[in-house]
Parts: sequence; C-alpha cells; structure tokens
Amino acid sequence: MDKWTPADIVAEAEAEITEIDWIAAGAAIASISAVGIALGLGLPLLSVILERRGISATMIGANTAVAGAASLLAAPLITPIARVIGVRVAMLAAIVLCGVSAIGFYLATAFWMWFPLRLVFHFSITALFVLSEFWINAAAPPGRRGFILGIYATVLSLGFAAGPWIFSQVGSSGFLPFGIGAGVIFASAIPLFFAWNRQPLLGKHRSGAFWRFIFSVPTATGAVLVFGAVEAGGFALFPIYGERIGFTEGSAALLLTAIGLGNVLMQIPIGLVSDKVADRRTLLSLFAFVGLAGTLCLPLLAENWWLMAGVLFVWGGVVAGLYTVGLAHLGSKLSGSELASANAAFIFCYSAGMLIGPQAIGSSMDLFGNNGFSWALAVFFTAYLLLTLARLANSRYRT
Repeated sequence: MDKWTPADIVAEAEAEITEIDWIAAGAAIASISAVGIALGLGLPLLSVILERRGISATMIGANTAVAGAASLLAAPLITPIARVIGVRVAMLAAIVLCGVSAIGFYLATAFWMWFPLRLVFHFSITALFVLSEFWINAAAPPGRRGFILGIYATVLSLGFAAGPWIFSQVGSSGFLPFGIGAGVIFASAIPLFFAWNRQPLLGKHRSGAFWRFIFSVPTATGAVLVFGAVEAGGFALFPIYGERIGFTEGSAALLLTAIGLGNVLMQIPIGLVSDKVADRRTLLSLFAFVGLAGTLCLPLLAENWWLMAGVLFVWGGVVAGLYTVGLAHLGSKLSGSELASANAAFIFCYSAGMLIGPQAIGSSMDLFGNNGFSWALAVFFTAYLLLTLARLANSRYRT
C-alpha cells in the first residue's frame, strides 16, 4: 500500500492486539446462552400447551409469529436505545423483562394475553441477541475474532439443544418448565455485573445505513431469512408434527435435541470449509439443496425414530450453516462501519423469517395435513436455492 490513511493505521494497530477481554466476552456469551435455552425450551413448550387447549395450528403459528414481529420492531430500535442508556443497562433491562414475561405465560389463562407476552418476550430476546453479539465483537481482538465467535456460536447452539432436552425431561405441566426458563434468564445477569465497567461504546448513528444493506448482499440476507423461518417455525411446530405422526411428546422433543446437537458439532467444520471455498455462495446453494432433500424425506422416516434422529442431526447442522456461512459471506463483502450496519440488517432479515415461518408452516399443516409441515419447509429451501443459483449464474456470466 503506497498511501496510509488514518483508518488504515488504526486498523493495523488493532490487528496487533491479541489480548481477549474474557470477562466482557463471558458476560455477553452468558446472555447468548440464556437466549438459546429460552428459545429452545419456550418455543415447543408454548406450542404444546396451546395444542392441549384446543388452539388450531394456524392460530399457534400466528401467536408464534409475534416473535418475528417483535424482532422486526426491535432490530432498528435496540442500538438507539442502548446509545441513550448504555449497553449494560439495556441488557439488564432486557433480562428482567424477558424473565418476567416467561413467568407471565404460566400465569396468563386467556389466549389473547399470550400475544402481548410474546411481543415483550421476543423484543427482549432480540435485544440480548443484538447487544451480546456487539459486545462479543468489541471484546475480541480482530486477529482472534473468529475464535471468539466460534465459542459464541457453539454456546448458542448448546442452548438451543439444551432447551428441548429440558422440555423432554420436565414436560409441559405445572410451573416447573416456566420456572427453569425464567431462572436461566435471570441467572445470565450475574456475569453482566462482573463486566459492568467493561461495556463497549457505541459509535455515532449513520442515517439510512440500516435499510440499504438488506438488499446489498441478497445471498447472505436471504440465507438468514430462510434459516429464521425454518428455525422458528420448525421448532415451534415440530412437536405437534411429531405427535401427529405417532411419536410421544418426549420423543418428539428429543428429535429437536438431535437437530440442536447437529448444529453444535457441525458449525466449526462448516466454518473451516467455508474459508477454503472460492465462492461461499456455492456452499450456500449446497446447504439449500440438503435442506430441501432432508425436508422431503421426513414423511418417509415417520416409522423409524432412530433413522429420523440421524437424518435430523445432519440436516440441523447443515441448515444452521446457512446462518454461519451467510454471515461469513456478508463479512467477505463488507468491512468496518458498513459491516456493522449490514449486521443489523442481517438480524432484521432473521427476524422477518421468524415472522413468516411459523404462520406459513402452521397454515400449511391445517390445509394439507401432516405433510404440510414438510411441504412448507420445502418451499423456503426451493426459493433460496433458486436465488443462489441465479446469483452464481449471473456472476459467471459477467466474468
């Protein structure tokens, strides 16, 4: 490089920093673990309770879709809120609201009350997700950021796997599952106090930056939108699907654990592979194809729990790669402040998927029966596969 700018000098200096602020990173990772467990436990738990009360799959999907609406609302607002009150206070407020609303689901008897509770619960979840990720990035030096984010992804995946396992052990009756969920959330505040004086500083707001990046890297934002739809809709409605095809409540929940374990064990290998490929969009298109194939195989596996668990283990890990590799693809195209704004748009698209997925899958099950679960998922994977293939073809045509 012939001419160094001030930004280049700062970037070079940052690259030499190798010390990790483990206290700050640990506080943020603890919050992420609470997010994973709360979602992994809460989504199937609430769906099973509503099913027992005689609520239709369409209405269960509609109630679950409030999670996506809350996240869509939260994504553009969380950073401005944290800029005013500070990252640590915003995270503590989110923990309190999240834990209280978790208990509220147990106390609320009328179905309509679950809609505002979902709004508060998932607004808080989104706040913890966004601010924890920002704090982790701030605590990790550039040269070791991949290592820290690998821990972050693994802990989040472990939370998603632990949630359904806890559900399979304690069931859906009584206060216990709600108390466990709320207790985990409240406990995540403890490491936050240890890192109270280590909060990261937020930069100045850049007008219009958020919305522009939704469409700037469509293969990345499309990947996370599909992942959000499949994750939220699948986790919420799979227990119902599993029971309808003959599995018990506990065995259906354990199938969700198999998906979560696949996510935990496969993300680091997937990340290593993604660093070797010339174009990550090729890998993303492969993941979409595997997701589509696995989804279409579900009706054929209904008679064999172990075979379905094995397929879902691989399927869950590969599909979760849409998020991991999609985020890596985003990072390969953008940097600096642009990447920060794009990451907010990335989370927004994930939230949009959470809004679309449960409603689409629930309606498909009501319209087409049990197979509607697989067919709805297949539509999402097919649409994204077509997008990635079109983008690859377009780039090759240009060259």
